[in-house]
Amino acid sequence: MDAWVWWIVIACILAAGEVMNTSFFLAPFAVGAALAALVSVLGAGDPASFAAFLAASGVMFLFVRPLARRHLTMPPHLRTGTAALVGRDAIVLERIANDEGVGCAKVEGEVWTARAFDEDRIIEPGERVQVIEIRGATALVD
Repeated sequence: MDAWVWWIVIACILAAGEVMNTSFFLAPFAVGAALAALVSVLGAGDPASFAAFLAASGVMFLFVRPLARRHLTMPPHLRTGTAALVGRDAIVLERIANDEGVGCAKVEGEVWTARAFDEDRIIEPGERVQVIEIRGATALVD
């Protein structure tokens, strides 16, 4: 069997291992093996293929892996718009009673139409509540 076939097999095994553990440790070596297969197909000898494997793996491991790991540990995206209101505290301004269809609360300085998350709960003015969800222009609070 030709050397390039072995390099392809090695690249596939390393890529499959990377998919299994997702630590971005095996991916640089899989790329190196794929490049070694390409060098081998182009007619270079085994020493040149091995050198290409070492060089490509080393470059990927030293430069690309730290970038990929940094992206894995990034903080979650900042929430904006109505999604940013979920989990915030609110003050009930007008009695909230779902069956009567009334109620409003002040959330982050804005007055919102509010409904109780629990259908049977009645919330009196002045109570502190938390925004559970935003549906359209209505805050569901609890």
